[in-house]
Amino acid sequence: MKGLKIICDYFLYCGIGKDEYNAVRKDAYVSNFILWRTLHVLMVVAFGFLFVSSLLNDLFKINRAFYLFAFVYSAIALCFFFILKKDSLISQFLIYLSITVLFLFGCFITQNKPEMPAATFIVFVLITPMFMLGKPIFMTLELCCVSTLFIIWMHMVKPYNIWLTDFVNVVIYTIVGIVLNVIANSIRIKEFVLTREINIQKDTDELTGLRNKGSLTREINEFLVDVLSEKGIMFMLDIDRFKSINDTYGHDVGDRVISQLGCYLAKVFVNNEIVGRFGGDEFIVFIKDTDSLDAARNIATEIINGATDAVLLPDSKEKISVSIGAAIYRGQEKNYSEIFKKADIALYKSKANPENRFYIYEEN
Repeated sequence: MKGLKIICDYFLYCGIGKDEYNAVRKDAYVSNFILWRTLHVLMVVAFGFLFVSSLLNDLFKINRAFYLFAFVYSAIALCFFFILKKDSLISQFLIYLSITVLFLFGCFITQNKPEMPAATFIVFVLITPMFMLGKPIFMTLELCCVSTLFIIWMHMVKPYNIWLTDFVNVVIYTIVGIVLNVIANSIRIKEFVLTREINIQKDTDELTGLRNKGSLTREINEFLVDVLSEKGIMFMLDIDRFKSINDTYGHDVGDRVISQLGCYLAKVFVNNEIVGRFGGDEFIVFIKDTDSLDAARNIATEIINGATDAVLLPDSKEKISVSIGAAIYRGQEKNYSEIFKKADIALYKSKANPENRFYIYEEN
């Protein structure tokens, strides 16, 4: 049973476990997308060259229609690679569709020369799995299906002795292709896991476990430059009279206060928000895809009230309070520093008025 579980883990999650695989799955999708976009450029060039050659040389004439079909498909698919999102399931489906087209191309080429053992199809069976990153079970199903189709198809068009040679070769190289896909996926996925762990260490604030300043800056910048991102709210908050807390209770308690506030924010914002510690007692929360003033007020009120209850001081009668400045993003700012400056101004104004610990930046 243990051996079967290990095999299942490799075929379903590349040998790293479900949680780790899901954590790097989108990275794998992006890697596939970039690689296969480049391969489609090469496919357009290669099949275009073969089609032109078939017009000029009778040696290639027999496969002219297949070269044209492969060229047209590759060109159309390449256009989609400049439209689709890199980490979408549709992009991954398009890649598998392209793999299927390559295998069918190999079948047609082989059919046109039934007296010759298959070469093109077997090359695709051996090479293609090394260029597909994802759950090996999918490539295994792909290889088994197309190989079965090839064997049945060629049995109807090839002499028996040639077909028998193809049968043995296809079975062997299908198994080899599956093994290569499992090995390649295991190695590459583990590289993604290692890279992710390094990035987490680099981007994580040690005291709170939230994003640090560098990670905040990078992720918010990436959101702002995305042409599809048109709405957002940046909240900048800090702890009122934090210096007094340090002076009264000591820096250990001050660190604990920051840590508790970080834990509270991590529990509240668990979706697609960007949350981190900017430095000292300052935190940033960036809410994506909304520019509602009511939402901004509600979120700020929730933070103000929740932080007071979540953070405990040695003197149970004492409570902390936080001040918040907010800046609404409506597609104008394209740099982190631009919207940060507005949120910072709003925070300054909120602290200047103890009666109102929340302020939204207003354009002059």
